Amino acid sequence: MSSTVKSEPSAASTGSRPGSLLDRWRPRAATATVWYLRLIALLNLVTVLLAPFRDQVETHNEGEYFTPYLMTAGLSSAVLSVFLAIAMRRRKRAAWIFNTALAGLFALLYLVAMALPGEGFDRHPLNYVSTVLTCSFVLALLVGRKEFTSKGDRSNPKTAAATFVGGLAFGGVVGALLVWLANDRSGADFWDLFRYSVGRMITITPSEHLRSVISAPTWVNAVINAMGAVLFLLVLYVAFRSPRGKELLTPEDEEQLRGLLDKQGERDSLGYFALRRDKAVVFSPSGKAAVTYRVVGGVSLASGDPIGDPEAWPGAIDAWLAEAREHAWAPAVMGASEEAGVIYARHGLDALELGDEAIVELDEFSLDGRAMRVVRQAYNRVKRAGYTVRIRRHEAIPESEMAELVAKADQWRDGATERGFSMALGRLGDPADGRCVMLECHDGDGELKALLSFVPWGPDGLSLDLMRRARDTENGLMEFMVIELLQRADEVGLKRVSLNFAMFRSVFERGSRLGAGPVLRLWRSVLGFFSRWWQIESLYRANAKYRPIWEPRYLLFEKSSEIPRIGIASARAEGFITAPSLPALFRRRHSGTAVAVPRVPVAARDGKG
Repeated sequence: MSSTVKSEPSAASTGSRPGSLLDRWRPRAATATVWYLRLIALLNLVTVLLAPFRDQVETHNEGEYFTPYLMTAGLSSAVLSVFLAIAMRRRKRAAWIFNTALAGLFALLYLVAMALPGEGFDRHPLNYVSTVLTCSFVLALLVGRKEFTSKGDRSNPKTAAATFVGGLAFGGVVGALLVWLANDRSGADFWDLFRYSVGRMITITPSEHLRSVISAPTWVNAVINAMGAVLFLLVLYVAFRSPRGKELLTPEDEEQLRGLLDKQGERDSLGYFALRRDKAVVFSPSGKAAVTYRVVGGVSLASGDPIGDPEAWPGAIDAWLAEAREHAWAPAVMGASEEAGVIYARHGLDALELGDEAIVELDEFSLDGRAMRVVRQAYNRVKRAGYTVRIRRHEAIPESEMAELVAKADQWRDGATERGFSMALGRLGDPADGRCVMLECHDGDGELKALLSFVPWGPDGLSLDLMRRARDTENGLMEFMVIELLQRADEVGLKRVSLNFAMFRSVFERGSRLGAGPVLRLWRSVLGFFSRWWQIESLYRANAKYRPIWEPRYLLFEKSSEIPRIGIASARAEGFITAPSLPALFRRRHSGTAVAVPRVPVAARDGKG
């Protein structure tokens, strides 16, 4: 495979690099602000862990000296500094505004105190160090201002304020109830209990009146303080969270994508899955290529290769990365091919091999030979039991019959959670998907027992989308259906089929060979253990039966530190993790024309459905 791709001009390649001294120092200044906040977080953490140093800092804070910006004793300050450092590293504009306003206020107070005559400011060296540090931080913020271009959600300030007020009210009521149950004194009404709880949450010392009527045990105060800490973190998250982005394809987007697939759809077996309607799309400047993605947990998650002409891929990738940086999203790609991985790598993304896709070429497939004995026996056993397979394009299935098939697929789904993102279409029976192929398997009595659905892969290929079957079916039923499709390929003009994706396939293959090293054997054992729940090894073995061509697929990411975050976002997108959401009052609204999605989305390619 050649990795040389002639690309169209893009914004990143045609623009000129600024050469002034300020332009050269701007990124360094922005980075310095991040490291300053990290250092402050570390110092605050030390004050919490080391009691002698903590006492000195507390004396320093409350005594005659000033302290640097955010240099106060307490775990909350450390958490705040870490959170701000993360937001600043992602170049969020809201974090820059917050830091500039707060640090600028501190710096102004220091300078005014130094300028006042008399003893208003002690000329101790630590005071000068504090002032210089804070003013340097403000200077770095001002120099690096243009680096902080990532936009936040416009609803964040209002939502953060509502979260703060609502959280205080909820915590105040819960705390008041706890104090009422455990109070050792009498005379406190509900308002007194409520004020005591709210004050504890925001670390305000109770008034003399409250202390005279309330005496709460330590565990109650600890619970109230814990609620305050959770509220503090929640408000921070809401205030600086990235926008979710557009989630739904418009009809115009889908039409343009279908046009690109008609021209270049044979390049990638996962190309048709770009038409999922919970994805957004960004096109290259020429409109000849596109990257489809979904924003999950602050990660801009693309899947498969870019759609369209490979010469235009760099332009689409540039546009996608620019949008991700504009909104502080972490860019990532699931299931990219080696060809696309090379192009993404030129744009600064690193690659990690996820596994291999099983592809069966019809001109190389045969049931003959000892290697196919197990598949051949399973096929013959099911066939003798009277099972038959019907193969049709979706467009050839009457609407009433399709509704029954959709109902059966829903009935046979394994669990309540719908799974699938990178290798699943997310719908079944939509009129726009008429070129998809349906396999219906009936038993000897004519009763429907299993379904397979494939999406188009160019003019002469299919890619597996959905697998569903009844529980009381013969073993080997899926093998029987796949073999029937391969043997009757002429009915749908088929030359190649993409089956399931086998994660870490090379580990299982090499780890079972003679001479495999201890690390590889250990890794294989670990994956075998988790296969009890996620079918990692069984999926590989189920596909290996057909002697397929294995095509590697990659995870692409910009920074190694983002891999855990990307992994969680991928699991959420695939449906393995369901994240809790804020109440409807705090949810962000989205604009754009939505395209209705049928009731039954497909399951992940887990071999079970």
